[in-house]
Amino acid sequence: MKENIIRCAWCTDDEIYQKYHDLEWGRPLHDDNRLFEMLVLEGMQAGLSWLTILKKREAFRKAFDNFDIEKIIDYDDNKIEALMQNKDIIRNRLKIESVKQNAICFQKVQSMYGSFDNFIWSYVGHVPIVNSWDKISDVPAATSLSDKISKDMKGLGFKFIGSTIIYAYMQSIGMVNDHTTDCFLYKNA
Repeated sequence: MKENIIRCAWCTDDEIYQKYHDLEWGRPLHDDNRLFEMLVLEGMQAGLSWLTILKKREAFRKAFDNFDIEKIIDYDDNKIEALMQNKDIIRNRLKIESVKQNAICFQKVQSMYGSFDNFIWSYVGHVPIVNSWDKISDVPAATSLSDKISKDMKGLGFKFIGSTIIYAYMQSIGMVNDHTTDCFLYKNA
C-alpha cells in the first residue's frame, strides 16, 4: 500500500532519503558532536549526491571515530593513509585532510564561543529562518547569509565550506526550514 504523504520534491522514494527528510532535515540541531558530523558530511558531499553520503554515513562514523574531534585532531599520516584505503568512504585526499583541519578549527571556535552551537546559531539569532517556498526550484543553493558564514569560517581556517555547502549545512541542521509549502513537514519542522 502506497502512502499518501507529500514530501519535498528532492526526497525520492528511497527509504534512507525519506527517513533523513522526515526525521532530520530542517530540524534544529544543537549538539556539537552532531553539528561537526553534519559539517563533515556536507563537505564530503561536494560534487556527489546526498544519497551517496547518507548510504555511507555509518561507514563515515566508524572511519572517523564517531566524529570525535579530540581523536580526529590527533590523526597522523598513517591514519590519513588508512582512511585513503577505506573503500567504504569517499577517498578524496583533500576532503579527508579537511576533516582534521576542520576539527582543529571547530575546537578553536568552541573555545572562543563556548560551543560551536553558540557560534553557528548566532548567525540567525538562535531562531530558525522559516521560508515559504512553493516548489523546489524556488529554493536557493546559497544566500547572502551563507556567503557570510562561509567567508567567516574560511577566515577561521575551515576547509570545504563554500557558500553552497554552508547553505546545505544550514538546511541540514535546521537553521533554515526550507520544506516546501506542500510538504507535510512544512508547518511541523
